[in-house]
Amino acid sequence: MPVNAGKRGMHFALNAGTRAYKTDIMFTQTTQIRVRYGETDQMGYLYYGNYALYYEVGRAEAIRTLGFTYAELEKQGIIMPVAELNSKYLRPAYYDDLITVKTILKELPVDHKIRFHSELYNEKGELLNVGVTTLVFLHADTKQRYGMPPIMMECLAPFFEKSL
Repeated sequence: MPVNAGKRGMHFALNAGTRAYKTDIMFTQTTQIRVRYGETDQMGYLYYGNYALYYEVGRAEAIRTLGFTYAELEKQGIIMPVAELNSKYLRPAYYDDLITVKTILKELPVDHKIRFHSELYNEKGELLNVGVTTLVFLHADTKQRYGMPPIMMECLAPFFEKSL
């Protein structure tokens, strides 16, 4: 349910600590993660392999803000393996930085694939990293392609309707 509207789109009040936005044609959700010591390398940078984990946290929280979870999809016999992952490192994140993970769906999936765009920002608002993760919908038993689950389509469709 929208709680306010502005130049950037409508803000939806969802679970505590997360935000989702309706713009003309996209779904955007943000969550925050603090870089833990064990996630850094010898230079004190967030280890490059951990960015994929941060993308996953963003995706899981984005789905949760829509009102369901990966676990619920799996109970329905639908799995979502990663088919492709691209990442571009712009600036390092450091131990104890509070990172904002912005997860964006720029298009409503029309087939068996869904593309999550990720942007990671530090507390200064500097863009640190961008990534795109493509997942596919599969039947858990047969591993055959499956279209976007109807519950997911119902939840996402309002974010892609043209603004009035």
